[in-house]
Amino acid sequence: MVDLGLFESVAVAPLPRAHFDRLIELGELDDQRVELLYGIMVEMPPQGAEHSDVTALLGGRLLRLLGDHAIVRQHGPLALGADSEPEPDIAVVPPGQYRRALPTAASLIVEVARSSLAKDRGVKAHLYAESEIPEYWIIDLVTESVEVRTEPQGPAYARVVTVDRAGAIRLQRFPDVQIRISDLFP
Repeated sequence: MVDLGLFESVAVAPLPRAHFDRLIELGELDDQRVELLYGIMVEMPPQGAEHSDVTALLGGRLLRLLGDHAIVRQHGPLALGADSEPEPDIAVVPPGQYRRALPTAASLIVEVARSSLAKDRGVKAHLYAESEIPEYWIIDLVTESVEVRTEPQGPAYARVVTVDRAGAIRLQRFPDVQIRISDLFP
């Protein structure tokens, strides 16, 4: 059993992703900002101006630099296992058609965080590592830095490096693509 660290110790029946998708299809969740993490619907906080701006800046830059080599999705869900459907701020997924089924893999996932740092470092890092996402970035709006997590091993990433605004990051799967941290915080 996974210690989610965000939920009180109460008995709950986990919600399968198939049921979650059916609720979405029926419009039952239209007025809610939620994602499914390990069978639990978790509320997503509203995004402020800085969060939206950093996400748009990075998403646009990745889109230009990756071209047709990958699809850059912003705020789109991923199907990770039978009980999780997170909505990362950015996911770099393989080229393909996702109209009828959500992507089940990504070469990079990015979460932009201020108030959600604990969730992004905890339950989401666990989920992404367990799902073998090779590279996971947490953009920390407080420190204007990026935590780069690589080498997923079971429920954790073996390598975690923090890059400050003077540094740059090369994508693991696309090493010719480099992102300068200062470009995200002009």
